[in-house]
Amino acid sequence: MAEPPPRKHQVSLRGASAREISRDALLEKVSHERELRNYARRAAASAIFIQRVWRRYIATKKVAVELQLEWEAEAALVKNDLTIMSVSWISTRLLRSFLFFVDMLSTRHHQIRDADIPYLSKNFCALALGSPEERRTWTFQAQKLVSLCSFILAKCDKSHERAQDIVVLTSLAMRLLVVLTDQKCWKSIANNSPKDADVAWKDLVRFMGRPKSGLYISIRRYINNLDTLFCSQTTTLAQTDDRFLITASAITLALRPFHVTNFDFIGPDTVDMNSAPVQHCLFLLTIPCLTQRLPAVLLAALKHKSILLPCFQTLLILGDDSLKEMSEMDQLKIQHSSKAIPPVGWALANTICLATGSENDFMDPGGLNQGLDYSVYVQVVIILAENLLSCLDGGGWTEKENQYAQVMAETSAEPIGEALCESETCALKMTYVSLLRPVCQQWHLTKLLAMTKMDADIYRDETLPAKTLKYSRKLDLLGIAYFYSCMLRIFAILNPTVGSLPVLNMLSFTPGFPVTLWEALENLLFPGHRDISTVNDFHTRKVSANKNDGFLRKQQKQPSRDGGNKLVSVLHKLTGKSQAGVDYGDSVDGKPSAQVDEDLHDVWDVEPLRCGPQKISRDMSCLLHLFCGTYSHLLLILDDIEFYEKQVPFMLEQQRRIASVLNTLVYNSLAHSTSQQDRSLMDSAIRCLHLMYERDCRHQFCPPILWLSPARKSRPPIAVAARTHEAISANIKSDDILTVPSMGSVITITPHVYPFEER
Repeated sequence: MAEPPPRKHQVSLRGASAREISRDALLEKVSHERELRNYARRAAASAIFIQRVWRRYIATKKVAVELQLEWEAEAALVKNDLTIMSVSWISTRLLRSFLFFVDMLSTRHHQIRDADIPYLSKNFCALALGSPEERRTWTFQAQKLVSLCSFILAKCDKSHERAQDIVVLTSLAMRLLVVLTDQKCWKSIANNSPKDADVAWKDLVRFMGRPKSGLYISIRRYINNLDTLFCSQTTTLAQTDDRFLITASAITLALRPFHVTNFDFIGPDTVDMNSAPVQHCLFLLTIPCLTQRLPAVLLAALKHKSILLPCFQTLLILGDDSLKEMSEMDQLKIQHSSKAIPPVGWALANTICLATGSENDFMDPGGLNQGLDYSVYVQVVIILAENLLSCLDGGGWTEKENQYAQVMAETSAEPIGEALCESETCALKMTYVSLLRPVCQQWHLTKLLAMTKMDADIYRDETLPAKTLKYSRKLDLLGIAYFYSCMLRIFAILNPTVGSLPVLNMLSFTPGFPVTLWEALENLLFPGHRDISTVNDFHTRKVSANKNDGFLRKQQKQPSRDGGNKLVSVLHKLTGKSQAGVDYGDSVDGKPSAQVDEDLHDVWDVEPLRCGPQKISRDMSCLLHLFCGTYSHLLLILDDIEFYEKQVPFMLEQQRRIASVLNTLVYNSLAHSTSQQDRSLMDSAIRCLHLMYERDCRHQFCPPILWLSPARKSRPPIAVAARTHEAISANIKSDDILTVPSMGSVITITPHVYPFEER
């Protein structure tokens, strides 16, 4: 039986005329239609919402205009009849309407209308205390006034079309805030309720210290414009007086929350992010050239310990949180770029300027602030400096740029050096470095060193809260070393002319400072042998009990003072030779025996440094960096008579130990990889090692095995070292040669580790 033929047409369930589609296509079509309906509903809802907002805005604006007209009529009545002014009348009829139409018509658009200036210029009296309902009303209105006056302060700029009227208006606004927050004025209206007046005053002042008030960000914007305000040649005397009054009032208002805040009420390890010290650190300490913008007479208030110590303590407690907030300052439309000094850098410069007195300071010229906790000051500077260095390393500010510019200026026929100094980046560097001049003064280091010898209770303020006392500790040499180690790196990067020379000059020529650094290093490198005078005994125990090993101890026999020896001394000085010879053992040829050499290898190979700089502690690395930089700078001007005969600043035994430390550190840093963080240390160590080796080549004071000891077990063959040098030289790019002198091989930087016969 034959099968029926297939149907030519398929009937759809939706009707005979509908074309059949697949299930997936049907689902996609249904989903698309659903999205279209949802979009239509949202569009309709948005249109209705926009219409509702627009109608509300139009209605509110009409009401604001009507209230403005009524307010003008009320103000005219006040001029004619002052008897109608009462507490309730001021609050309900005058102030309420004023705040409403000003907020609606002016500040909401982030600009001051010309038509509003006459109305904003009215003086308002301080509101008296009344019923609880009136107090709540006054609190709301007073906070609105603070925000309004802060907004006016932020808009005080010469670029405004009616700059003179803005200055007058801002002056009136600042006077109003000063009166509202003056405790003496509140006492005069307290009458029979002094406690309520004190509570209301403190609440208002605390509100000023919160971000919601907008006071600190407004003060920041105002101070950023002070250069154009005070440097204008067309400024009249009256305008100058008004602007000084505005500046003084702004500083007064910024500091008042410090006097009513209990900085220990939250806990020993927490801080209120809405407190005045936090706002002060974020918005005022980060102002570029803060101390240069303000009049000198106003800086005394900012330098007071009651202001600086809470700010320092806030930075210590918050730590990375505060630094993160500073790094995000550019999100507040504050000028910032990869080549600009970051906000944390300005915080560092302003901290140093406020904690120290300049030479022209009429209160404390050339000294640190009296009563300041110097340990906290040093800790804060270290935190800010380390964060600044990390920003500079990641933002393109490198020593390579300075060295490249210096080389090009010296070798090029064109005046590239002058062009660089005239550039904006060079000018910014020079301006910033000039703010760090106090750390280059010897009195700054001397004062800090003097504090290390005093007990912490002598200079610590007993009135500080427990939180501050917890983070305050006795200032020690290690903290000072961290301080100046960071300064050396900052100057090397940002000083476009002479690098870190200003800091090195001060450190090198401070009496006793290099010796103090070396003593601290000896305590870490040679534990158990802290006394420098016992170094000879320490070495002697390593070799033998033979008393004739002269190169292990200082020459005991001093020249007699008879005429013959005096003549010999004069001849030695004229010929440039030292009269203090070095005895190298009992043998005739002056060479120690092989057994002695073998035993002394471990003496001159300093054990803590055998793995290079990566295996040493952070404290030791900091001390080594500062000592190498300081002593290498001092060796440049130290003549042979001082080095060999007078033996200042170190005895020859100490010089040998220094040479052994440097030799071990540099060789092992080349044998192991050197990280970017250790490059500053290695640059200083290599420079100091080369200067010491040049002294020994000119007049030997070290045994030959001292220079060979670090490489005795791990020294590669001379042929391998030569091939390594060739490979490194071939792989180094042309622009990498100027980066750091530590880029090289053992055979180029420390060739003395190979015996002369092998070389």
